[in-house]
This record gives sequence, C-alpha cells and structure tokens, in this order.
Amino acid sequence: MSPYAAPLRDMLFTMQEIGGLDAVLAQQANQELSADLVEAILDEASKFAANVLAPINQQGDQQGCSWKDGVVTTADGFKQAYSGFCETGWNGMPARAEFGGQGLPTLLSTAVLEMWKSSNMAFSLCQMLTLGAVEAIAHHGSAELQQIYLPAMVEGRWTGTMNITEPQAGSDLAAIASKASPEGDHYRVSGSKIFITWGEHDMAENIIHLVLARLPDAPAGVKGISLFLCPKFLVNADGSLGERNDLLCTSIEHKLGIHGSATASMSFGEGQGAIGWMVGEPHQGLACMFTMMNHARLNVGLEGVAISERAYQQARSFALDRVQGRTMGRSAEPGAAPSKTIIGHPDVRRMLMSMKTRIEAMRALAYYTAGQMDRAQGHEDPLLRSSAQTRVDLLIPIVKGWCTENALDITSNGVQIHGGMGFIEETGASQHLRDARITTIYEGTTAIQANDLIGRKLARDGAAAMQQLIATMNADAALIAGQGDGLLSEVAAALDRGLRALGQATEGLLGATPHAAAASAVPYLKLCGTVIGGWLMARAADAASAQLASSGTDAEFLSAKRITAHHYALHVLPEAGALRDAILHGAATTLALTDAQF
Repeated sequence: MSPYAAPLRDMLFTMQEIGGLDAVLAQQANQELSADLVEAILDEASKFAANVLAPINQQGDQQGCSWKDGVVTTADGFKQAYSGFCETGWNGMPARAEFGGQGLPTLLSTAVLEMWKSSNMAFSLCQMLTLGAVEAIAHHGSAELQQIYLPAMVEGRWTGTMNITEPQAGSDLAAIASKASPEGDHYRVSGSKIFITWGEHDMAENIIHLVLARLPDAPAGVKGISLFLCPKFLVNADGSLGERNDLLCTSIEHKLGIHGSATASMSFGEGQGAIGWMVGEPHQGLACMFTMMNHARLNVGLEGVAISERAYQQARSFALDRVQGRTMGRSAEPGAAPSKTIIGHPDVRRMLMSMKTRIEAMRALAYYTAGQMDRAQGHEDPLLRSSAQTRVDLLIPIVKGWCTENALDITSNGVQIHGGMGFIEETGASQHLRDARITTIYEGTTAIQANDLIGRKLARDGAAAMQQLIATMNADAALIAGQGDGLLSEVAAALDRGLRALGQATEGLLGATPHAAAASAVPYLKLCGTVIGGWLMARAADAASAQLASSGTDAEFLSAKRITAHHYALHVLPEAGALRDAILHGAATTLALTDAQF
C-alpha cells in the first residue's frame, strides 16, 4: 500500500477560496488564529496522519478487533496511536474551550478530520462518536453531568458512543423498545442495542454510552423516546472510577469493512439494570440527538471525500509505477515522451481524472458547508447567521448523500486501475472500496438523506432556500462567463445548463405526489450535488485564474485547478440533464411493478 500524503495545497486553496477562511478567521471567536497558524496546524496534522495513523490502517483491516467474554481488544498499534493522539491534543481540537477543548472553527477542524479519515477511517470513528456525545451532553446535560464527564471525554481519557439502533427496529426509531425506570436521582436502563461504533474497546479507561430508551409513561412512537447517559464504569465523587455498570458488549460484528473499528452489540440491564442519568427533558431524546446531527452528517460525508482521496493517491501511485502494455504520450502536448507506465493509457487517465475532479468537487462542497456552519455560529450579524444556518440545513443531506455515493464509484475505479492486482487484498486497494461502502448507510442511508432533502428542506418553505441558492449560483455563472476566458466560458455554459436542469427538477418535484417525489428523491439529491459541485468547481477555476494572472506563482497547481474544473464541466455536469429527465418522467416506472413482479 502506498503511503498517505495529505493534499495540503488543495485543502488550503479550498478553505480560502470556497470555505471563506479569511471571513471565518475575522469572527470574534477566531481572532487569535492566523492564516499561518492554520497552515501550521494542517502541517502537523498531516505528519501525525502520515506517520502514525496511515501505517496501522492496513494492519487494522487485516487483524481487526477481537472479542472474548465481553472484552474487545483492538488491532496492534491502535492503543498506542490513540494515546499519542490524545497526548498531542488532537482529540479535543474541535471541542469547546470551556470543557478543555481548543474550540477551533469547523472549517479548520473539517480539514484536519479529513486527514484522520483518509489515513485511518476506522480509527477516526472513535473521536467522531466521542465528540458527538460531547456535543449532546454540552447542549442538553445538566451542569453536574457536564462537570463530571466532559473534561475527561474531551481529553480522550473517556470515549463516547451513541446507542440508537435496536435489532427489531433498524432505522425505524418509533419501534425502539429499551426501557428506563426512575430510581431516586437516576434511572435503571434495560434493553439491547446493535451497530454501536466503538461500543467496547481497550483504548480508553471508560466509555460513556448515550442510550435512547422509553420511560414507563412514555407515549408511543418517536415522541416517547428519552436520552440517558450510562457509563461503562460508574464515577465516584472524587472523579475516580468505581464499580462496573450493568452493561455488556455481547459481541462485535463481522463486517465488510472498517475492521479496525469495533461495531458492538450492547446489552443493558442483564442484572438490576444499568444506572443512567437523563440528558435533556423527558421524551425529548431525539431532539437531543439531533443537536449534533448536522456535524455528524457532515463528518460522514467527509468520510466519502477522505476515503476517495486515499484511493486516488494509491491508484495514481500505482499508475505511475506499473509497467504494462504499449502506452501513449503523457499529455496532449506535441512531442510528449511516451510513458513507460500505465499512466500513459488513455483509459487509466480517464479514470484518474474522474477520481480527481469529483474529489475536488466533494471537498469543495464539504468545506463550503463547514464555512457556512462557522458563519451560522459566530457571525456578528444575526441575519447572516440565520441565512447561513438555512444554507447549512439545505446542504447537509447533500454533503452526506452525494459525497458518500461518489465514494463508491471512486474507490471502485481505484481497484480497476490496479487491474487484477486491485482484487488482491495485499495491495490495499480493495480496503478502500470496502470501507467506503458503509458511508452510504450509517448516519442515515442515502434515501433517508434524500427524503429529508425533499420533505423537510424543500417542501417546508416551498423550495425558497433552494431557489435562493440557485439564484446565487446563476449570478456567479454570469460573472464567470463574462471574464473573457475561453475555458471559463465553457465551464460557465455547462454550469448554466446544469442550473436550468436543477431548476426544472425542483419545480417538478414541488408539484409531484408524495409517493412520486419519494421515488425521485435520490436522483434529485444526486442532481443537487452534481450541480452545486459544478458551481464550486467553477468558482475554484475562476479563483485559480485570478491568482495566475496576478502572481504567476504556483502555476502547476493553479493551471491544474482550471483543467479539473473544465473536465468536470464536460464530463460530470452533463449528468444533470439525465437526472432531471429521470426525476420529471421516471417515477411512474419506478413504481409500476406489483410486489409479485419483482
């Protein structure tokens, strides 16, 4: 497996030109940060990712976690890597300063998280789940719970989980059956949970489980679910660990991918009941969980970006080294020297270009959304905060769904470029494909994201937020078209065609029946991602052109940004028309067969 190297130049460019880094740093909460410090943080994160996490990634995949009598042992090197991760302060980087974190902006932490996920996706999930639990407790937990649990969780001495799914319920949270009975100042929790990421392990001294359960008087359905904090070990008054709580990891899953991360089945209350404390108000458990939903879904979408980047780097390295067959010139330039490796095969170049351009568009979408999150949280103007939050709410299901769906194709192309060697586990190419497969499923499947997009984000305001975004993209397309640059004009023209397709599909969905709209929801999500990605690629090409004209430095990178945007415009944006047609005219055939005809 080739070593991982963070694409720092593209990360910085995208943070600045797409994420709005300067505006984020100008906010009151971030004024101690500078562009130089941001670059230094990224550089140090890159070193940890490349030198510590990447070397144990394939080992984690091959060795996996082991379970015996409720005890889970991680793969060799994971415990030591986690200790170093926490000692150097990486675990708490995005967390609030009041609980011991560094409180760095979402845009910066998103770029750093991309490196953890690229270098070792299984490892990165532990921090992601812990910080999600931290956010839920910080927003809804009592002051006492916050004081007892959050400093140790932010530091990384204790990790956190989300216990949502049950065997009989799956994604249907209304069917959750776990129970919580009041007992003095706490509750006794009982029930079974499955698919609990990092639900048991040996890397931290305590694990803090957030568990959805029902009170005895709870109404039926999702309105009757409450949230409870159940630690693996109870905590004494002096902060030391006490006796083991009545909860147990009964098994871990044998999975397609992310073998280095334990996915646990948890049993609560096999004895007297696990002791837990309520987080938030009774029957408001889902509302408490949704506090961190936007960040969680952004981070899973980011996994699509990250694992695609890792697959691309390995495929590119292989293509540059592999000698096989008769090849052609390296480029379209006259007199180009013939390539001795498969990078000279036009179809290999086609696949690499597809991987590279889509990754850049995905990264741009994730970083743009992260920058909008920072504005929503910290901008001085309340109207801009509100509009930024509306934009975030609209984009989150697209980030999560589109980036992860793209990752399946990108990692598959990575295997294809390796040829038969890609099908062999020792090369590591297949691990990326296997690891990517879960990203379209957990934290809400692609269909769940798409239904959220058309049901909650489109229908609730009559598509006003989407129309506002389309207007912004149209204005940018017109400005880019007016630059007098032939390449940019072609990019703008392709974007204009994509925007018309998006507008037509949006209008058509608003007039569709709920059943027909649901049948078209995933194509609509993909259409949104394709067009918004094209808009951000056009903006990147425009910014790169301006930098080339003003300084002429870094010409190789900047000219490549223009080329990848042009390639996206000619190869990816045309998909918008086909998706529009499927949305406007294809629902009837999707729904046409009877159950027996399938």
